[in-house]
Amino acid sequence: ENLRSRRANRIKEAVSDRILYIITVIIMLAAFIVTLYPFLYVLSMSLSDQGAVLRQEVWLFPKGLNLHSYEKVFADPAIWTAYGNTLFYTIAGTILNVFMTCMMAYPLSRKQFWGRNTISMLVVFTMLFSGGMIPNFLLIKNLGLYNTRWALILPGAISAYNLFLARTYFSGLPDSLVESASIDGATEATILRKIIVPLSMPIIAVLTLFYAVGHWNSYFNALLYIPDIKKQPLQMFLVKLLVLEQDLMAEGGADALELTLQAMQTKYATIIVVILPILCVYPFLQKYFTQGVMIGAIKE
Repeated sequence: ENLRSRRANRIKEAVSDRILYIITVIIMLAAFIVTLYPFLYVLSMSLSDQGAVLRQEVWLFPKGLNLHSYEKVFADPAIWTAYGNTLFYTIAGTILNVFMTCMMAYPLSRKQFWGRNTISMLVVFTMLFSGGMIPNFLLIKNLGLYNTRWALILPGAISAYNLFLARTYFSGLPDSLVESASIDGATEATILRKIIVPLSMPIIAVLTLFYAVGHWNSYFNALLYIPDIKKQPLQMFLVKLLVLEQDLMAEGGADALELTLQAMQTKYATIIVVILPILCVYPFLQKYFTQGVMIGAIKE
Protein backbone atom coordinates (compact mmCIF):
# COMPACT_ATOMS: atom_id res chain seq x y z
CA GLU A 1 0.00 0.00 0.00
CA ASN A 2 2.85 2.39 0.77
CA LEU A 3 4.38 1.62 -2.62
CA ARG A 4 1.08 2.31 -4.37
CA SER A 5 0.59 5.56 -2.49
CA ARG A 6 4.10 6.69 -3.42
CA ARG A 7 3.48 5.91 -7.07
CA ALA A 8 0.17 7.77 -6.95
CA ASN A 9 1.86 10.78 -5.36
CA ARG A 10 4.59 10.73 -8.00
CA ILE A 11 1.99 10.57 -10.77
CA LYS A 12 0.11 13.51 -9.24
CA GLU A 13 3.31 15.51 -8.91
CA ALA A 14 4.27 14.73 -12.51
CA VAL A 15 0.85 15.79 -13.78
CA SER A 16 0.88 18.98 -11.72
CA ASP A 17 4.42 19.80 -12.91
CA ARG A 18 3.40 19.25 -16.53
CA ILE A 19 0.32 21.45 -16.12
CA LEU A 20 2.44 24.17 -14.52
CA TYR A 21 4.98 23.85 -17.34
CA ILE A 22 2.26 24.19 -20.00
CA ILE A 23 0.78 27.25 -18.27
CA THR A 24 4.25 28.83 -18.02
CA VAL A 25 4.91 28.20 -21.72
CA ILE A 26 1.56 29.72 -22.69
CA ILE A 27 2.22 32.83 -20.58
CA MET A 28 5.72 33.22 -22.02
CA LEU A 29 4.43 32.85 -25.58
CA ALA A 30 1.74 35.44 -24.92
CA ALA A 31 4.31 37.84 -23.48
CA PHE A 32 6.59 37.20 -26.46
CA ILE A 33 3.82 37.93 -28.95
CA VAL A 34 2.69 41.07 -27.13
CA THR A 35 6.29 42.33 -27.01
CA LEU A 36 7.23 41.42 -30.58
CA TYR A 37 4.06 42.50 -32.39
CA PRO A 38 4.55 46.30 -32.09
CA PHE A 39 8.05 46.01 -33.53
CA LEU A 40 6.85 43.84 -36.44
CA TYR A 41 3.94 46.20 -37.08
CA VAL A 42 6.20 49.27 -37.24
CA LEU A 43 8.64 47.42 -39.51
CA SER A 44 5.83 46.25 -41.82
CA MET A 45 4.30 49.71 -42.00
CA SER A 46 7.64 51.22 -42.96
CA LEU A 47 8.20 48.67 -45.75
CA SER A 48 4.67 48.32 -47.14
CA ASP A 49 3.24 49.97 -50.23
CA GLN A 50 1.43 53.25 -49.58
CA GLY A 51 -1.79 51.87 -51.10
CA ALA A 52 -1.80 48.97 -48.65
CA VAL A 53 -1.16 51.36 -45.78
CA LEU A 54 -3.99 53.61 -46.94
CA ARG A 55 -6.41 50.66 -47.19
CA GLN A 56 -5.29 49.49 -43.71
CA GLU A 57 -4.27 46.07 -44.99
CA VAL A 58 -1.07 45.87 -42.96
CA TRP A 59 -1.48 43.89 -39.76
CA LEU A 60 1.61 41.72 -39.34
CA PHE A 61 3.72 41.28 -42.48
CA PRO A 62 4.52 43.90 -45.14
CA LYS A 63 2.18 44.29 -48.10
CA GLY A 64 4.31 45.01 -51.12
CA LEU A 65 7.70 46.68 -50.85
CA ASN A 66 8.40 50.38 -50.57
CA LEU A 67 11.83 51.67 -49.52
CA HIS A 68 11.06 55.29 -50.28
CA SER A 69 10.67 56.11 -46.60
CA TYR A 70 14.12 54.72 -45.76
CA GLU A 71 15.66 56.59 -48.70
CA LYS A 72 14.08 59.77 -47.41
CA VAL A 73 15.34 59.14 -43.90
CA PHE A 74 18.93 58.43 -44.95
CA ALA A 75 18.95 61.36 -47.39
CA ASP A 76 18.05 63.84 -44.66
CA PRO A 77 21.25 65.39 -43.21
CA ALA A 78 19.36 66.40 -40.06
CA ILE A 79 18.97 62.79 -38.95
CA TRP A 80 22.72 62.19 -39.21
CA THR A 81 23.38 65.26 -37.09
CA ALA A 82 20.85 64.01 -34.54
CA TYR A 83 22.42 60.55 -34.70
CA GLY A 84 25.85 61.98 -33.91
CA ASN A 85 24.43 63.98 -31.02
CA THR A 86 22.68 60.91 -29.60
CA LEU A 87 25.83 58.82 -29.88
CA PHE A 88 27.77 61.52 -28.02
CA TYR A 89 25.14 61.84 -25.30
CA THR A 90 24.89 58.06 -24.92
CA ILE A 91 28.61 57.27 -24.87
CA ALA A 92 29.85 60.25 -22.87
CA GLY A 93 26.86 60.22 -20.54
CA THR A 94 27.04 56.49 -19.86
CA ILE A 95 30.77 56.61 -19.11
CA LEU A 96 30.26 59.49 -16.68
CA ASN A 97 27.19 57.84 -15.13
CA VAL A 98 28.87 54.49 -14.50
CA PHE A 99 32.04 56.13 -13.16
CA MET A 100 30.21 58.47 -10.76
CA THR A 101 27.80 55.74 -9.63
CA CYS A 102 30.62 53.31 -8.80
CA MET A 103 32.65 56.02 -7.06
CA MET A 104 29.71 56.82 -4.80
CA ALA A 105 28.35 53.29 -4.36
CA TYR A 106 31.67 51.80 -3.20
CA PRO A 107 32.18 53.98 -0.08
CA LEU A 108 28.49 53.61 0.78
CA SER A 109 28.97 49.83 0.73
CA ARG A 110 31.86 49.97 3.24
CA LYS A 111 30.67 49.33 6.79
CA GLN A 112 33.43 51.42 8.34
CA PHE A 113 32.35 54.54 6.46
CA TRP A 114 30.73 56.51 9.27
CA GLY A 115 28.43 58.73 7.20
CA ARG A 116 27.00 56.14 4.84
CA ASN A 117 23.56 55.87 6.52
CA THR A 118 23.03 59.62 6.51
CA ILE A 119 24.10 59.97 2.90
CA SER A 120 21.91 57.03 1.91
CA MET A 121 18.90 58.67 3.56
CA LEU A 122 19.59 61.90 1.66
CA VAL A 123 19.74 59.95 -1.60
CA VAL A 124 16.45 58.21 -0.77
CA PHE A 125 14.93 61.64 -0.13
CA THR A 126 15.74 62.65 -3.73
CA MET A 127 13.85 59.58 -4.94
CA LEU A 128 10.71 60.67 -3.10
CA PHE A 129 10.81 64.43 -3.68
CA SER A 130 12.14 66.65 -6.45
CA GLY A 131 12.44 70.39 -6.96
CA GLY A 132 10.08 70.44 -9.93
CA MET A 133 10.48 71.35 -13.57
CA ILE A 134 10.71 75.15 -13.22
CA PRO A 135 13.33 75.14 -10.40
CA ASN A 136 15.37 72.62 -12.38
CA PHE A 137 15.18 74.82 -15.45
CA LEU A 138 16.29 77.87 -13.46
CA LEU A 139 19.13 75.86 -11.94
CA ILE A 140 20.36 74.69 -15.34
CA LYS A 141 20.19 78.24 -16.68
CA ASN A 142 21.98 79.80 -13.69
CA LEU A 143 24.75 77.19 -13.90
CA GLY A 144 25.38 78.18 -17.51
CA LEU A 145 24.39 74.77 -18.88
CA TYR A 146 21.39 75.99 -20.90
CA ASN A 147 21.74 75.21 -24.62
CA THR A 148 24.91 73.20 -24.01
CA ARG A 149 25.50 69.49 -24.40
CA TRP A 150 26.34 69.17 -20.72
CA ALA A 151 22.73 69.99 -19.83
CA LEU A 152 21.80 66.44 -20.87
CA ILE A 153 24.73 64.76 -19.10
CA LEU A 154 25.67 66.45 -15.82
CA PRO A 155 22.26 66.86 -14.07
CA GLY A 156 21.58 63.12 -14.17
CA ALA A 157 25.13 61.96 -13.53
CA ILE A 158 23.95 59.56 -10.78
CA SER A 159 20.65 57.72 -10.66
CA ALA A 160 19.51 56.97 -7.10
CA TYR A 161 18.03 53.61 -8.09
CA ASN A 162 21.19 52.51 -9.92
CA LEU A 163 23.27 53.77 -7.02
CA PHE A 164 21.53 51.48 -4.53
CA LEU A 165 21.69 48.62 -7.01
CA ALA A 166 25.47 49.02 -7.25
CA ARG A 167 25.86 49.52 -3.50
CA THR A 168 23.95 46.30 -2.79
CA TYR A 169 26.18 44.40 -5.20
CA PHE A 170 29.37 45.84 -3.70
CA SER A 171 28.12 44.95 -0.20
CA GLY A 172 27.73 41.33 -1.27
CA LEU A 173 31.39 40.94 -2.22
CA PRO A 174 33.54 39.08 0.35
CA ASP A 175 35.07 41.38 2.95
CA SER A 176 38.08 39.07 3.21
CA LEU A 177 39.32 40.21 -0.21
CA VAL A 178 39.28 43.86 0.84
CA GLU A 179 40.87 43.07 4.21
CA SER A 180 43.65 41.02 2.59
CA ALA A 181 44.41 43.82 0.15
CA SER A 182 44.43 46.37 2.99
CA ILE A 183 46.89 44.24 4.97
CA ASP A 184 49.16 44.13 1.90
CA GLY A 185 49.15 47.94 1.86
CA ALA A 186 46.67 48.61 -0.93
CA THR A 187 44.79 51.89 -0.79
CA GLU A 188 41.03 52.18 -1.22
CA ALA A 189 41.50 53.44 -4.76
CA THR A 190 43.71 50.46 -5.60
CA ILE A 191 41.22 48.06 -4.05
CA LEU A 192 38.40 49.58 -6.07
CA ARG A 193 40.35 49.53 -9.32
CA LYS A 194 42.06 46.11 -9.08
CA ILE A 195 39.65 44.06 -6.97
CA ILE A 196 36.15 45.49 -6.80
CA VAL A 197 35.77 46.55 -10.44
CA PRO A 198 36.99 43.24 -11.99
CA LEU A 199 34.60 41.33 -9.72
CA SER A 200 31.72 43.69 -10.49
CA MET A 201 31.49 43.38 -14.26
CA PRO A 202 27.90 42.03 -14.08
CA ILE A 203 26.59 45.08 -12.20
CA ILE A 204 28.68 47.42 -14.37
CA ALA A 205 27.08 45.86 -17.43
CA VAL A 206 23.66 46.40 -15.87
CA LEU A 207 24.45 50.04 -15.11
CA THR A 208 25.78 50.53 -18.63
CA LEU A 209 22.63 49.11 -20.15
CA PHE A 210 20.29 51.12 -17.92
CA TYR A 211 22.12 54.40 -18.46
CA ALA A 212 22.68 53.86 -22.19
CA VAL A 213 19.01 53.08 -22.85
CA GLY A 214 17.99 56.11 -20.79
CA HIS A 215 20.25 58.45 -22.77
CA TRP A 216 19.24 56.90 -26.09
CA ASN A 217 15.51 57.34 -25.42
CA SER A 218 15.69 60.72 -23.66
CA TYR A 219 14.00 63.67 -25.32
CA PHE A 220 12.18 65.69 -22.63
CA ASN A 221 15.33 67.27 -21.18
CA ALA A 222 16.46 68.17 -24.70
CA LEU A 223 13.07 69.76 -25.29
CA LEU A 224 13.58 71.92 -22.20
CA TYR A 225 17.27 72.75 -22.30
CA ILE A 226 18.46 72.45 -25.94
CA PRO A 227 16.79 74.90 -28.35
CA ASP A 228 19.67 74.61 -30.85
CA ILE A 229 18.70 72.11 -33.56
CA LYS A 230 22.33 71.16 -34.17
CA LYS A 231 22.64 69.90 -30.59
CA GLN A 232 19.32 68.06 -30.30
CA PRO A 233 19.29 64.23 -30.04
CA LEU A 234 17.61 61.74 -32.31
CA GLN A 235 14.44 61.49 -30.25
CA MET A 236 13.72 65.17 -30.91
CA PHE A 237 13.83 64.36 -34.62
CA LEU A 238 11.07 61.80 -34.01
CA VAL A 239 9.02 64.33 -32.05
CA LYS A 240 9.18 66.76 -34.97
CA LEU A 241 7.96 64.03 -37.32
CA LEU A 242 4.99 63.37 -35.04
CA VAL A 243 4.13 67.06 -34.93
CA LEU A 244 4.44 67.30 -38.72
CA GLU A 245 2.12 64.33 -39.20
CA GLN A 246 -0.50 65.83 -36.88
CA ASP A 247 -0.33 69.18 -38.69
CA LEU A 248 -0.81 67.51 -42.07
CA MET A 249 -3.77 65.51 -40.79
CA ALA A 250 -5.37 68.69 -39.48
CA GLU A 251 -5.08 70.39 -42.89
CA GLY A 252 -7.07 67.73 -44.75
CA GLY A 253 -7.38 67.41 -48.55
CA ALA A 254 -5.99 64.88 -51.04
CA ASP A 255 -2.49 66.37 -51.06
CA ALA A 256 -2.45 66.50 -47.30
CA LEU A 257 -3.50 62.83 -47.16
CA GLU A 258 -0.62 61.78 -49.41
CA LEU A 259 1.81 63.88 -47.42
CA THR A 260 0.44 62.39 -44.22
CA LEU A 261 1.06 58.86 -45.53
CA GLN A 262 4.61 59.80 -46.48
CA ALA A 263 5.20 61.40 -43.09
CA MET A 264 3.73 58.36 -41.32
CA GLN A 265 5.92 55.88 -43.19
CA THR A 266 8.93 58.13 -42.66
CA LYS A 267 8.11 58.14 -38.95
CA TYR A 268 7.98 54.33 -38.85
CA ALA A 269 11.23 54.05 -40.80
CA THR A 270 12.88 56.50 -38.42
CA ILE A 271 11.68 54.47 -35.44
CA ILE A 272 13.31 51.34 -36.90
CA VAL A 273 16.55 53.21 -37.59
CA VAL A 274 16.52 54.62 -34.04
CA ILE A 275 15.90 51.40 -32.10
CA LEU A 276 18.09 49.01 -34.13
CA PRO A 277 21.43 50.03 -32.51
CA ILE A 278 20.16 49.55 -28.97
CA LEU A 279 18.59 46.22 -29.96
CA CYS A 280 21.94 45.08 -31.33
CA VAL A 281 23.77 45.99 -28.11
CA TYR A 282 21.36 44.29 -25.70
CA PRO A 283 22.11 40.60 -26.62
CA PHE A 284 25.78 41.08 -25.71
CA LEU A 285 24.84 42.38 -22.24
CA GLN A 286 21.89 40.06 -21.55
CA LYS A 287 23.97 37.49 -19.60
CA TYR A 288 25.46 40.14 -17.33
CA PHE A 289 22.12 41.91 -17.09
CA THR A 290 20.31 38.88 -15.63
CA GLN A 291 23.19 37.90 -13.34
CA GLY A 292 23.76 41.42 -12.05
CA VAL A 293 20.12 42.12 -11.27
CA MET A 294 19.60 38.82 -9.44
CA ILE A 295 22.77 39.04 -7.34
CA GLY A 296 22.26 42.71 -6.57
CA ALA A 297 18.67 42.05 -5.54
CA ILE A 298 19.19 39.16 -3.12
CA LYS A 299 22.44 40.07 -1.37
CA GLU A 300 22.77 42.54 1.45
